[in-house]
Amino acid sequence: MLHTTSPSADVSFRRYPPSQSQTENTSLQVNMSFTVEQRGSLNALNFRLFFKNAEGKYISPFHDIPIYADESQNIFHMVVEVPRWTNAKMEIATKDLLNPIKQDVKKGKLRYVANVFPHKGYIWNYGAIPQTWEDPAHKDGDTDCCGDNDPIDVCEIGSKVCSRGEVIKVKVLGILAMIDEGETDWKVIAINVEDPEANDLNNISDVQRLKPGYLEATVDWFRRYKVPDGKPENRFAFNEEFKDKDFAIEVIKATHNFWKALISQKAKAGELNCKNTCVSASDSPFCCSADEAKAVVEACPCGKDEDIPSSVDKWFYYEKK
Repeated sequence: MLHTTSPSADVSFRRYPPSQSQTENTSLQVNMSFTVEQRGSLNALNFRLFFKNAEGKYISPFHDIPIYADESQNIFHMVVEVPRWTNAKMEIATKDLLNPIKQDVKKGKLRYVANVFPHKGYIWNYGAIPQTWEDPAHKDGDTDCCGDNDPIDVCEIGSKVCSRGEVIKVKVLGILAMIDEGETDWKVIAINVEDPEANDLNNISDVQRLKPGYLEATVDWFRRYKVPDGKPENRFAFNEEFKDKDFAIEVIKATHNFWKALISQKAKAGELNCKNTCVSASDSPFCCSADEAKAVVEACPCGKDEDIPSSVDKWFYYEKK
């Protein structure tokens, strides 16, 4: 996988120190590529997916992968956590060293999202934009709720089913403001720039026109996916309406600024693990050495993948309110 990137303006990469012209002109592009290394066993508690850069150096997908693939065109990187049609609730482990992808656990059991009829698994490639953070100390003026303490989520609506851990370049089309148990949880709608339909999709209105029903299904999915677990339906700001591309980009930029405050120790990290191998200077407490990173990975043994429980295929039916 080869990805064109341009580091964000206010964060200096230790391995790729920017020149003055790079700092001032972030349209300059730098070729970077990323691979993943699986540890533990898929469908088991010990599953971890670690990330490497082109040099084979272990990195954090939360902190070390640049937010932008091309800032001049507002093209962002997306880390795919959950491929379309799958149920395992995989996510960047924000509290673990190197922030590998792992499966969410609830009450000691692996978490799989329920199939609420007529949906099967996730109905998009689902993931996050790196170097973003929804600050739990910041109350959003539009949602009147604080952030959920995670990188901003992305629903990629292209035709390809991506691979877990794949880093793709996406064009932002719009955004949905979900309120999840009292927290702001933005959902960016985007499309892979390499998708055959990417040139035809430039704003949220294009999705409504060319993919009729998809946005309505997205709201329905997010509203009801926790109900089988005994949770109430989720709510949404803006009367469940999607905001357009420009609004979405401003939200993403705001979460990037929150992340920059986090990584520069101007915001409280709490339980988040901010150690990284490429962003923080060598004298920063957030700097992770190559030896430390290698030790973390090698502490996770490889194993044989487990089967997905048959109960994951169950469909849940209930009347919409």
